[in-house]
Formats: sequence, structure tokens, C-alpha cells
Amino acid sequence: MDPNHPPGIIAPHIPVDVWNRAQATGQPVVIVAPATNENAITLRRIVVPFAIAGAAVLGGWGLVAALCFLLDAAAHTFTVIAGAAGPIGVGGITLKLARNKGA
Repeated sequence: MDPNHPPGIIAPHIPVDVWNRAQATGQPVVIVAPATNENAITLRRIVVPFAIAGAAVLGGWGLVAALCFLLDAAAHTFTVIAGAAGPIGVGGITLKLARNKGA
């Protein structure tokens, strides 16, 4: 065993001069090791479900926005086609599908 280094694996970070002074004076060297709680809730355990839920919500809003865009485009297409076709008549009943902008 090297007398200039603390024994064991747990305390290689203790400075040599502190260790030697403690050995010479008989002072105890206190090593504080943080305890880990096995039952603690980690940040990852909380964030991952919220990230998955957030992605699902954003995907749902994306689908709603895409559907609104497609319905809007379909309505404009129908308006253009109805305006170009003019009035449609069946059996004496005439139906105009779209009004002129000026009327």
C-alpha cells in the first residue's frame, strides 16, 4: 500500500497533503458520499410521456389544419366551376349555382 494515497477505491480524490496531515495528527477523514434514492421519480420518467402526448396533440392539430385547407380548396374549386358553368336547368326549374361578384 502506498502511504501517500488514501486506501481503497472510494477515496482517491482526497488530496495527499490532507490525508498525510490526518494520518499524522490522528484526525478522522470524513468521506461524504451522496445517497441515491432508488424509488425517486427521475426527470426522464416524467418528460417522456409528456413528449409523446405533445407529439400526438401536434399531429392531431396538423391533421385538422390539413383537412381545413383541403376543404377550403375544394370549396373554392366548386365556386370557380359553378361560376363558369352558368345556370343549370332541369324540367323548367333553373338553378344558378353561384352569384356574380357584382350582384
